[in-house]
Amino acid sequence: MRLGITAKLFLGVLATSVLVALVMAVAGQLGFQRDFRQYLDAAEARRGEVLAETLAAVYADSGDWTRLAGADRRWRALLRAHPRGPEAEPDARRGPHRLGARVALYDARGRLVVGERELGADVIRHPIVVDGRTVGELVQARARQPVEAADLRFQRAQYRNLAIASLAAVLFAALAAALLSRTFLAPARAIGTATHRLAAGDFETRVAVAAEDEFGRLADDFNLLARTLGRNEAMRRRMMADVAHELRTPLAIIHGELAAVEDGVRPFGPDTLGSLQAETRALAKLVDDLYQLSLSDLGALDYRRRDLELRGLMAEALLPLRERCRAAGLELDDGGVAGEPIAVHADADRLAQLVTNLVENAVRYTDAPGRIEVSVRRAGRDAVLELHDSPPGVPSQELDKLFERFFRLEGSRSRASGGAGLGLAICRNIVEAHDGTIEAFASPLGGLGVRVRLPLLRGAA
Repeated sequence: MRLGITAKLFLGVLATSVLVALVMAVAGQLGFQRDFRQYLDAAEARRGEVLAETLAAVYADSGDWTRLAGADRRWRALLRAHPRGPEAEPDARRGPHRLGARVALYDARGRLVVGERELGADVIRHPIVVDGRTVGELVQARARQPVEAADLRFQRAQYRNLAIASLAAVLFAALAAALLSRTFLAPARAIGTATHRLAAGDFETRVAVAAEDEFGRLADDFNLLARTLGRNEAMRRRMMADVAHELRTPLAIIHGELAAVEDGVRPFGPDTLGSLQAETRALAKLVDDLYQLSLSDLGALDYRRRDLELRGLMAEALLPLRERCRAAGLELDDGGVAGEPIAVHADADRLAQLVTNLVENAVRYTDAPGRIEVSVRRAGRDAVLELHDSPPGVPSQELDKLFERFFRLEGSRSRASGGAGLGLAICRNIVEAHDGTIEAFASPLGGLGVRVRLPLLRGAA
């Protein structure tokens, strides 16, 4: 049986708490035994001191130990008369002469007078002094266990209280572990449930976690992921619809032209052939753009980077575009491209494709007569390529959307004038593949400005 994370956390906290309780119980028991033994030793030592004083009085009365020598009955009677304190109650299991089995009286020469001969090495010695002279010694064995009934009751009570406290600690730990497991893992369960809904395609799923901890940050990341997936799904659907529309338009025109020729409505001549060729070229261009964009998105677009001079590359790429601009009634000014060499590490073909797409975009959307300016300059550690065109301009709120695929400022624009809306998206992917940035802004000429930043070649002056 596989345990869930709640059960694992519960068992982990409980096991840790039980271990801590056991360690504390053992440490408490050892500490109590040590302190209780010290207490017993102190009490026994005090009793021995009182007994030694009593024996000193006996010696002072008789002048020697003759009255006690070998007199076991008199010795036991003396011990029974020895005061032990109010807590010293008789213990029927141990007998009334417990102290007598643990003490012995020796004279000044170290000879046994009365008492137990074998007391072991762990003893307490009490000198018996009469008139400033040591006349004997009382030897008392240390008590390894409590002998008084009150001491025994106290020891049992302490052990019982320690056991009850340990059991209560374990029960409290179990309750706390259960509560903590449920409380701490509630956000995780909520995120897990939301993840299943998100995986099922519900991109509107959100997690509400108010805590500002790791779970709160995880919930924020989950919500960001859900928004991103939802946005990507919307873009995918819109892209599919746009692709279907872009493909359907030229195919519908081609189909209509061929049907008209087949029905004899329109003769098959140069005009019809030119129309078919134009639509075929547009269709081929759209398919090629989609292919280039898909390769770029997958990171499979081929890049052959090498050290090259950017100004010369841009001037060469702009040459075939002059006639295209002139035919559209636009003036192409590339005077800003000339100047000191600027070295970059890039793919020459992709940069040529970049500037071609930018100029083509300007040609489609710039009113004739108009003007397009292209410049290249150095700015810090970057090489900057800028393109400006004349009116019409782009609303400021639409500038950030220009590099999205299939985006057009006017939905009514035809493909012939506005294209498929893929050129700038391809430009963005090319720039990002070169570790650069691209942005759109309002041009001083009244139209659109596009600025591309590419890192300079390392070590280039």
